Amino acid sequence: MYKKYVELRNREGVTDYRVAIETGITKSTFTDWKNGRSKPKVDKLKILADYFGVSIEYFLEESEREVS
Repeated sequence: MYKKYVELRNREGVTDYRVAIETGITKSTFTDWKNGRSKPKVDKLKILADYFGVSIEYFLEESEREVS
């Protein structure tokens, strides 16, 4: 899931800091996901999906397809 988040973040040209400010998800939460200390809960995935304009299923899919 984190890889997909990074692809979307890079595509939009935003930083973790900006996403954190605009979504209310803390930077430490992103760090925990990156380092495997925790996995995102559905409510956070919904916020990210809305922010990036993708479906929540995009994050839940097993395949690592590229963002177009």
